[in-house]
Parts: sequence; C-alpha cells; structure tokens
Amino acid sequence: MGMGGSILGAKAIYDFLNHKIKKKVIFIDNLSDQKIETKKKYLNLVISKSGNTLETISNLNLNLKKKDKNIFITENKPSELTTIAKKLKSEIIEHNNFIGGRYSVLSEVGMLPSEIMGLNPKKFRQLDNLIKNKNFLNSLILNVQNILKHYENKKYNSVIINYSNRLDGLFNWYQQLVAESLGKKNKGILPMISKMPKDNHSVMQLYLDGKNINFYTFAFVHEKKSNFIKNSNLLNDFKFLRNNSVNKILSIQKKATENVFFKRKKPFRTFEIKNINEESIGELFCFFILETILLGRALNVNPYDQPSVELIKKETKKIFGYR
Repeated sequence: MGMGGSILGAKAIYDFLNHKIKKKVIFIDNLSDQKIETKKKYLNLVISKSGNTLETISNLNLNLKKKDKNIFITENKPSELTTIAKKLKSEIIEHNNFIGGRYSVLSEVGMLPSEIMGLNPKKFRQLDNLIKNKNFLNSLILNVQNILKHYENKKYNSVIINYSNRLDGLFNWYQQLVAESLGKKNKGILPMISKMPKDNHSVMQLYLDGKNINFYTFAFVHEKKSNFIKNSNLLNDFKFLRNNSVNKILSIQKKATENVFFKRKKPFRTFEIKNINEESIGELFCFFILETILLGRALNVNPYDQPSVELIKKETKKIFGYR
C-alpha cells in the first residue's frame, strides 16, 4: 500500500519481472471503495515517507485484518503510521528522510518489496558501473541536450509510445518523476503515455497531423517467449502474418511507426530492451532519474521538491475541518 513514489517503483519492477515472481502481489495505489476480499493471510507492506498520507491511512484501515502480518516503511518520527505500527507491534523500517519518494526506488522503498518478491536487490543497483560506462554517459548527455532543444522549440510534451505490457509500470513511475520534478516556475514537461498498437486507432492521428508540440520516446521489449499466430485461421489477405509471433508483429508495427515519424519529421528516440532482468530495469531507473535531475538543473528548477502538491493536502484537511 502506498501512493506515488512509495509504490510506483515496486509496481514497475513487478510488471517488468513478473515472469520471475512466484508470489501473488496486490498493489493498492489509489483510494477506492474496493476492499481485498479473501480468507488468505497476507503480508501488508505499507509505505509512506511522511507516515501521514491520507490515502494510505484510509486504505490500511479498509483492508487491515488481525491475522495479517504488517511491515511499515516510514520516516523515523511521530506519525499516524508509526502509531498504528506500534499498536499492532509491527516491524518499522526507516525511510531515509533525505531521499524523496519519486527517487526512492533503489532504496528500501523499492528493494524490500523486490526481495519479498524473490528478486535480488543487488542486481538492480548498478550506478557505480554505469557512471564508468562512456556509452551510458554519452547517451545520457545527448538525450538531455536533445530534450532541451525540443523544449526551446516549444515542444513541452514527452509522449511515450509503449509497445510492451512489461513497461506499463515503469512509465507510470516515469510520469510522476518528470511531472513532479520539473513542473515548477511556469516551466515543465508533460509526460503522456500512449499504449501501442491500440493508440494507432485513436490518438496517433493527432500525433501525426496535430499541433507540433510533442517529442516522442518509443519503447519495446524483445520477448524470448511469445505466442504464435495460428496459420490455419488466416485468409489469403493476411497470409503475411503466418509463422509470426505476437512480439514479431509488434516489432514490425513499431518499425513502421518509426518510419512514418521519420518521414513526417517528428522527433523521437527509441529504447529497445533485450534482457528482461534486474540489471536492465535498474539501468532504466538510473538513466531516467539522472536525465530528470540534469533537466531540472538546466531549466533552473529544483527537481527534488513538490511545493504545490502540499497545497492540495492542506486544503483537503481544511475542508475536513482539521487545522
């Protein structure tokens, strides 16, 4: 249970590496009336940096059962969560107070859930190796430079063209990272996620013929196992699909879309993930975090705070009559 940076990183890891995870994991990352109805015992991992996140406190109270075990990750200070944890005699793990939620995926916030899932936390954390890699650094610098050029040319929207279910969680995490880090002082980049190929049948028309205010990121995962189309069900007009896997079809659709974008002079970059492992998503986390921090510095905004988010929290409590 958590909100924003407290849970998005762990969800990204789960989506990307679900083929390696044997345990059932449920992510409660928004406030709703839906409760977990089950007779099974659960380990509740509850994460809130402040310990006073309204939605997380509400979800915990909705779903807490006496027979469940509970672990709380929160700052070492008095809060609602620490009070509940002590009342339940649950384990409390300290959330480092110098790490903001959206940057915390490689800390205890993301690594403890990974370990519980049966993954190896050490394999995610490759920053020391990456900063020694000239290709990684050169690619990072080039991408930052190009995004700044797009920004100067009034292209303020970062549209993710995502061709893989494995990357759904990663780009939800990316969306918060970029929007919350850079959206200040009447500046910022709006990250939007487009799921392919279904969005070829909707917003693609806008991307190609609409106002030229976007830059794009294509993302694709090379799957080693992918279902094949049944040849017996194909008529002659679609015989070109014979002996092709779903992943191969998606790959060809991606290439076709890139070709059209190139011809229309739409700015884009492409990430292709060949290895579905901890190291790969760990590298993506590092890349996007460093890219966002560098963009923040270049745009002269503080990439680590989120002052306006606190306004809504205060206003909510005010309406409740809480001071």
